[in-house]
Amino acid sequence: MKTAAAHWSIGSSLGDMILTGVLPYGGPPADVLISDGKFVSFVSQDQARNPEAQVVDCQGLIMMPGFVDLHTHLREPGGEAAETISTGTRSATAGGYTDVFAMANTDPVTDSAERVRNLVALANLHGACRVHPVGALTKNLEGNESAPYAEMAAAGAHIFSDDGRCLDNANLTRQGLQAVAAFGGVLAQHAQSADLAGQGQINAGPAAQSTGIPAWLGVAEETIIARDAILAAETGAHLHVCHISTRRSADIVRWAKSQGWPVTAEVTPHHLLLSDELAALADTRYKVNPPLRSVDDVLALRAALLDGTIDAVATDHAPHTAETKARNWCDAPFGMTGLETALSVVAKVLEDAEHLDWNLVAAVMSEAPARIGGISEFAGRPLAVGEPASFCLIEDQQWTVTSENRYSKSDNNPFRGNSFRYKVVATALEGRLVHLANESR
Repeated sequence: MKTAAAHWSIGSSLGDMILTGVLPYGGPPADVLISDGKFVSFVSQDQARNPEAQVVDCQGLIMMPGFVDLHTHLREPGGEAAETISTGTRSATAGGYTDVFAMANTDPVTDSAERVRNLVALANLHGACRVHPVGALTKNLEGNESAPYAEMAAAGAHIFSDDGRCLDNANLTRQGLQAVAAFGGVLAQHAQSADLAGQGQINAGPAAQSTGIPAWLGVAEETIIARDAILAAETGAHLHVCHISTRRSADIVRWAKSQGWPVTAEVTPHHLLLSDELAALADTRYKVNPPLRSVDDVLALRAALLDGTIDAVATDHAPHTAETKARNWCDAPFGMTGLETALSVVAKVLEDAEHLDWNLVAAVMSEAPARIGGISEFAGRPLAVGEPASFCLIEDQQWTVTSENRYSKSDNNPFRGNSFRYKVVATALEGRLVHLANESR
């Protein structure tokens, strides 16, 4: 990337440029010509080059489509002490993301057409990548009265969720599914029965027993998924299940799909790699909702990702201030950051499973999220001639997650101190550079 650094700076257009020696989808090396924000050609390195194009040596860098995150908490408005649209989207581009879906649990909540438009306007001013507002399911996320779905859809929302809270009311959930079905939207459920989860703080089992922290039963998640899958079948609406975390959750989604029901699901990088053995340390970096589960659950989620039961990897990037995370376990907020480490974690998980397939990475981190989010006309596009030059470059290099090398405003990353093999070193959005590793923050 030294040659690239000499030619590129954040915000610059790649213009007429040849990236030499890149590995599209991790395959054979190619010279990639970009012009006017689009891919013009992919040729083997022994073919003639455009003599007028600027040449940048990217030898050995893996080229992937820009990633799409279905589940990002940007905190702005109202939570700027933890994250802003500027810092959150900068964190996203550092992770290879060109598009993020911003959850509605801000202050004020994104529960009206006006607030959807306001978020779009803020993102247009301050965003390093594209931001797509998620509309709330209920007014103020209180679970009592439906938000105006059609009005928010007209303002630009496609996904609707009370994420951070479950829409526990079955009738309101059914009404929400009926409402989004009318315009082809998506209801994204944070599956967590309040009655069954109770005051749970940590996965039920040895971790809860060893710490004495209130246990959180997996069945609290699983019963909501089963209920809502049946409601999706009855209404014909698209149900998307956020951050599934247990073996039985994966089994329920797999069964629903076998029936032809309109259900999709996501998994987070942390639920693919970390287990409740870490949570038993009672370090609040590992406090997350849903909680880290057993090793058996982790292995089941990996298998579900590989067999297509789980459609997408979503970060659930949830920044918090150091002050709030420093509280004791039961008083500290749930949540982890994850945009900057997602690719590295997913690659490690697949490599550990002896199944590191870069086409699969593109499917679960780019193509499927864009399709679910209703933005596949311009995002999650393949690396192909005529397509927008929205991509990231990944270097095969050992790197360690530290507090100093982050772009997010918050430091509550559970992988701090961990080393990974693959790292995103550059990201472009429609031919414009939005991230370059080692460029000053």
